[in-house]
Amino acid sequence: MAGNVPPVADEREGLLRFLEQQRYVLKLAAHGLTDEQARYAPTKSSLSVGGLIKHVAFTEDGWIDTALQLPQKPFGEARQDYEEAYRLGPEETLQSVLERYDEVAARTAEVIGRIDDLGRPVPVPKGVPWYPDDVEAWSIRWVLLHLIEETARHAGHADIIREHVDGATAFPLMAAAENWPETPWMKPWKPTPHPA
Repeated sequence: MAGNVPPVADEREGLLRFLEQQRYVLKLAAHGLTDEQARYAPTKSSLSVGGLIKHVAFTEDGWIDTALQLPQKPFGEARQDYEEAYRLGPEETLQSVLERYDEVAARTAEVIGRIDDLGRPVPVPKGVPWYPDDVEAWSIRWVLLHLIEETARHAGHADIIREHVDGATAFPLMAAAENWPETPWMKPWKPTPHPA
């Protein structure tokens, strides 16, 4: 997939394609990283590229559960899961997190494909501090727009963190991942050899 979403036929395709594109650019930030590099948190925050991908997969899956009105965990358990989802644990690999993210993406596409009305209400779970008390329901459309926003925000975080890891930036990473030929204006990213 290139840096832009191709033309879309309708709203549903547009929402899903823009979400897919933001997932793609987030995953590009991990291109060529080792598990150790994917865990590295080089800024004042505890964010890492691998942790961000894990978090966004967790969050998207949770929003699809909410859209389906599946039972929610009690707040204490949900908060602990949320905090753990920001870290790529020592037993986890970048590859496993990327595979999980692909599974979540496939589930989202399948679920949204079965919903005939994007205006269908999604009741706001009650008793959760980060959800508004003054809103009764969102819509499926709103959930998709929120997922695009959430993914794009964290894709930007991942770009900054990746640049701290090894200097790589988005377009050279895309060029490397998509095997673009080297040109005077674009040199695909290449791993820096480690000193012996």
